[in-house]
Amino acid sequence: MPVSHPSFRVAAVQAAPVFLNLDATIDKAIGLIGQAAQEGVELIAFPENFFPGYPFFLWLGTPAWSMQFVQRYHDNSMMVDSVEYRRLEEAAKRHNIHLSIGFSERSGGSLYMAQALISNKGVTLSTRRKLKPTLVERCLFGEGDGSDLTVVDTSLGKIGSLCCWEHVQPLTKYAMYAQHEQIHIAAWPSFSLYRDVAYSLGPEVNTAVTQTYAVEGQCFVIAPSSVVSPEMIEILCMNDDARKLLPEGGGHARIFGPDGSPLASPIDEHSEGLLLADLDLGVLSLAKLAADPAGHYSRPDVTQLLLNKSPRRPVVVINEGQINETNIIQSEEVPEIN
Repeated sequence: MPVSHPSFRVAAVQAAPVFLNLDATIDKAIGLIGQAAQEGVELIAFPENFFPGYPFFLWLGTPAWSMQFVQRYHDNSMMVDSVEYRRLEEAAKRHNIHLSIGFSERSGGSLYMAQALISNKGVTLSTRRKLKPTLVERCLFGEGDGSDLTVVDTSLGKIGSLCCWEHVQPLTKYAMYAQHEQIHIAAWPSFSLYRDVAYSLGPEVNTAVTQTYAVEGQCFVIAPSSVVSPEMIEILCMNDDARKLLPEGGGHARIFGPDGSPLASPIDEHSEGLLLADLDLGVLSLAKLAADPAGHYSRPDVTQLLLNKSPRRPVVVINEGQINETNIIQSEEVPEIN
């Protein structure tokens, strides 16, 4: 009996946020969602921390100087299940489209670099936090844990998400591959930062990392990317030295097939738009024939990964009378990957 494989259109966003303005950035995102829906897109992905913009100020001056932006950034970060967040869920439902977003998550007094996957019914399927913020990001954001390092089974296929330099963490990537990921969202900021002084932060290296992820995991990769706009330069850059460290542009959105082939033509790094590609999940079996990293191409007798999916919380409340040896043992168990 013939098997039917999902086939659908996806979009990677390449755009600038309305920097430090959450409501206006959501307005802009909803416009892009509507545009994608008109193109027949069923899954659209937004860049890392698109809401309310990636905090480039962390890279441009001393910690004391960057403090001038912190309160405003905190106030414009988004809480899950807030009124602002529900606007995005409603847009996904209204346009019948799956939505992957990157946002600064506000939880109590802390911020986290977060991603969420929202279904075309407007239901949040997953949220996650970046496991380890990179370098100066650690001045502003807390860490995630393994409880949300997961691949979600959706009507389109098995979808997973990581952001930025999580894609250079071999063990983190393998944890995703081992969950039989079919579609991967690789969310990035702009690649204009430190262009002349840090090659590893530029588009050549990070586009290669994204492409390699597709080949290693034999999955489709959708890689949205933000753009540094003139308005952002006006807010962030106090002198010519800062403007050299953060020039305009840097948009390098990409979509790759499971063999690493580019599926969408790039647009100019200073331009905003949507990269579109049609995916056929039927071709995944052909890619897996050569190399399945968590299947026939693995050697668990030689190397294995320990994935701890236990949530890491600062406070664990146990009701009176519920403490016993069995509960303690169960709380320490590490769930198996199916």
